[in-house]
Amino acid sequence: MNKEEFLLQLRTRLAGLPPVEIAEREFFYSEMIDDRMEEGLSETQAVAAIGNLDEIVAQVFSERTSKPKRKRHGWMVALLIIGSPLWLSLLIAAAAVVISLYAALWSVIVSLWSVFASLIGGAVGGIASGLVLALTGHFLTGMALIGAALLCVGFGILTFYGCKAASRGAWQLTKKTGVWLKNGLTKKEAA
Repeated sequence: MNKEEFLLQLRTRLAGLPPVEIAEREFFYSEMIDDRMEEGLSETQAVAAIGNLDEIVAQVFSERTSKPKRKRHGWMVALLIIGSPLWLSLLIAAAAVVISLYAALWSVIVSLWSVFASLIGGAVGGIASGLVLALTGHFLTGMALIGAALLCVGFGILTFYGCKAASRGAWQLTKKTGVWLKNGLTKKEAA
């Protein structure tokens, strides 16, 4: 097998890896073949000297899956335990601040929806009261009340779209935060 055939087969068998990693491996083995050829081997001998392609591919994939374990030092554990009153209280305070900000965000959204409901409720009540006033002899007062009610309907429609957009944004933030927390916790458990 010559160099081009070897690199093509290597690239094909490593197809599941990211393109950058494939290019790095291809460059590495290309350089290795070139070095062997500079030492006086023919191209086929240089390729054969590298080793079996199956073993190379197996080694590449085993290197990807095996991660080096972090070494824990006794002094690091001792510092964590001794410093826990400080860092644990700071961690709890930071979590409380984040939770309170999150609760404040949702309370603003609930308040916006309450404003929307008030505008629509006021519009329905205003139209009903205006019709009653107009039919009982207070025509101008009834028409003014109906006009104000229609104004509430217009503001209610504008408020509805604002509430909808704010709710969607807060919900997306909630989902992204949940995914981020889930990924952070699962990575720590896997390690």
